[in-house]
Amino acid sequence: MATTDNILQGVNVLGKVDESHSKILTPDALAFLALLHRSFNPTRKALLERRKLRQAELDRGVLPTFLPETKHIRENDAWRGAPPAPGLVDRRVEITGPTDRKMVVNALNSDVWTYMADLEDSSAPTWENMINGQVNLYDANRRQVDFKQGPKEYKLRTDRKLPTLIVRPRGWHLDEKHVTVDGEPISGSLFDFGLYFFHNAFETVKIGQGPYFYLPKMESHLEARLWNDVFNLAQDYVSMPRGTIRGTVLIETILAAFEMDEIIYELRDHSSGLNCGRWDYIFSVIKKFRNNKDFVLPDRSAVTMTVPFMDAYVKLLIQTCHRRGVHAMGGMAAQIPIKDDKAANDKAMDGVRADKLREVRAGHDGTWVAHPALATIATEVFNKHMPTPNQLFVRREDVQISPNDLLNMNVPGVITEDGIRKNLNIGLGYMEAWVRGVGCVPINFLMEDAATAEVSRSQLWQWTKHGVSTADGKKVDKPYALRLLKECADELAAKGPKGNKFKLASQYFAGQITGEDYADFLTTLLYDEITQVGTPRSASKL
Repeated sequence: MATTDNILQGVNVLGKVDESHSKILTPDALAFLALLHRSFNPTRKALLERRKLRQAELDRGVLPTFLPETKHIRENDAWRGAPPAPGLVDRRVEITGPTDRKMVVNALNSDVWTYMADLEDSSAPTWENMINGQVNLYDANRRQVDFKQGPKEYKLRTDRKLPTLIVRPRGWHLDEKHVTVDGEPISGSLFDFGLYFFHNAFETVKIGQGPYFYLPKMESHLEARLWNDVFNLAQDYVSMPRGTIRGTVLIETILAAFEMDEIIYELRDHSSGLNCGRWDYIFSVIKKFRNNKDFVLPDRSAVTMTVPFMDAYVKLLIQTCHRRGVHAMGGMAAQIPIKDDKAANDKAMDGVRADKLREVRAGHDGTWVAHPALATIATEVFNKHMPTPNQLFVRREDVQISPNDLLNMNVPGVITEDGIRKNLNIGLGYMEAWVRGVGCVPINFLMEDAATAEVSRSQLWQWTKHGVSTADGKKVDKPYALRLLKECADELAAKGPKGNKFKLASQYFAGQITGEDYADFLTTLLYDEITQVGTPRSASKL
């Protein structure tokens, strides 16, 4: 076997390394990252190229369907995913949020069943956020995450069992430019997964859980196969039994919706189910069919979970998961409490309650909240309607979903100038926060992250591209879109704190809403703005 020194040749760290990072960026951990990169980066790059080819097909008008070559997998009733792992049998309420130390403590102290620690959409991937997130998760698993901030102390509660920790690494498309292997940036996915697994796999087993992950942004079962290969190598490398790792896949792309069975099949020994990533899913529908005028959607507020294509997606996900014996997780309640307006707060919380009731009645095994105050509502609804730890027995054999159902864009509603302005404000607000290193931001009493900003951006692009008219007859074209953008950006900049970055956000956004250029992701478009690459240092000399 190669020595650590040999493996570390060609591995460089370009980000600032503080004393607190030394327990994370150890030679052995960096050697593990190098092994993952050299083993899997060629496949990752090939799969990303495959995405481009698939997009070209869609642009030619080829609509997706269930894959004929995997029909035998879908029609085989015999296979199942893995039984629920320790700490994942009951997941009725999951809280999600970034991995700053305060959030980690507050999330683990919440009255929920699991905490999805997010290194993806609610975290802007500055080097400090990513590496400090790893420090915080390392400490959390060792119950050493307590800290003081000014006069206030943040301590893990000791009066009850803490929620199960699940980590969401970045998607396959993102790089981590602060670590290079053989001259190439390492995959953000492999960096996030590798460091967390290497340091915490056995520690999580010791506390009665395991190394658990949420896997985002996949577009095919081949991308799930790659994760499964990563899991097997990682477990073999540290002599951990295969199947100890569990991964819940977020179905947040329209193409993945046509391959749910196959995705579970590829991960079956490691599968802990699928999740309805609703906002990213809407983004994906607009993005993938952005050049097809038949897929133009009305104002974002009209695209609810009950419109045909969203309803079909939810039903198929629950049916597929329960047929295979794995969890079908519901979506995010992004509302945050409105402190100074009881009537508005009551209305918002009633909306949360209705959404969670829809989910539990449909057969979901659990749901997401973004704020601890919403956990009480979600818990009440699920406890009342789901007295069992999960609903894997709800087979939904009544469901028959066709490709046309998943692509049914019959969505009632109109496009309004108010809807355009809301999208502009959300996109600008999120992007401005992101380039300051903040990955989730409250806007109009909703916690917005990359997914909701992407919906806003993509709708604006789509409307301008196809020259739609608003409900009051205004044609949405490039001059109109840019005029409204300037008005919104100027207003936000004037209201914002001194030194805000709305002008910079506006410059980037202007190139994304005219129906011309379209970046694959806002996060890749903006990444260099938050990248501070220093002098390369050999990993063997850290």
